[in-house]
Amino acid sequence: MVNPVHLRTLLEVTRLGSFAAAASRLGYTASAVSQQMSALERDTGVHLFTRSARSVVPTDAAVVMARHAAKVLTDIEALMAAASKTQDATSQELRLGIFPSLATYVLPKILKNPAWKDLGIDLRVSVAEPAQTIQGLRTGGDVDVALVYQVGQSGLAWPHTINRQWIGDDNFRVVLPSGWGFRSEAKVAADHLSDMPWIMHHPGTSDATVIERLFASCNLHPRVVAYSDDFHASLEMAAAGLGAALVPELALLHRPSGVVVLDVPEIRLARNVFALLINEKKTARVQLFVDLLADTFGSLGSSDK
Repeated sequence: MVNPVHLRTLLEVTRLGSFAAAASRLGYTASAVSQQMSALERDTGVHLFTRSARSVVPTDAAVVMARHAAKVLTDIEALMAAASKTQDATSQELRLGIFPSLATYVLPKILKNPAWKDLGIDLRVSVAEPAQTIQGLRTGGDVDVALVYQVGQSGLAWPHTINRQWIGDDNFRVVLPSGWGFRSEAKVAADHLSDMPWIMHHPGTSDATVIERLFASCNLHPRVVAYSDDFHASLEMAAAGLGAALVPELALLHRPSGVVVLDVPEIRLARNVFALLINEKKTARVQLFVDLLADTFGSLGSSDK
């Protein structure tokens, strides 16, 4: 299936003549636009752009596809408007449960995107950790769509009637105080970090259990100086020189000065981000919202993180 969000991006690229200009217009990064166009080429099996170091030139096929895409997007907007009228409403209410870092760094970008206004969604937001959000997703609950994450195969469970859609992966990174003498993105073996003071998750949580097992497999036995489940607090304490920490890339979008990020090959862990949808609430509008969410999350490239 062709993603309508990618069609809208194609229109802007062909109209403006560059990935960078389209990115500026749509609120993405240029790399995110490039990734969307590559995905569109894979989905359609059509070569859309001739790329060089300094420019991208639409092929004839891209121009033809853009012309038809304008009609398809107009038809989608007409479809949603017609559906809205049949419900005697101009918008669809969507009760969204979302975890804090996604609400902080991704949701605002969606709300500022011109595509958001076209969706006709009346959003109601509840910010909470995944376990709490899933409770509201059950039949008769107060959430229609839950945005959650899992670390490894850790302990979240949801009803079998729920539809799950992968949004992306939020990779964990090792951060250290900059005063410890490591350069940013230096490749360091895990055993070199074993004797250092660490800021860790509170014991007993599912995330902490996964991290403890990973560290043990690397023969990394941290000397714990603080427990914190708040990544911003962990980053600030690391910046102040208290200890090393393991934090996801979303939290690093606003990292404080005074920390460096290391590449530790043995420590490869991610928060797998999913949208959980009640099937009867999965309308065309909601699916477009989830697609827009996935593209916005994907646009937060490594240069931003």
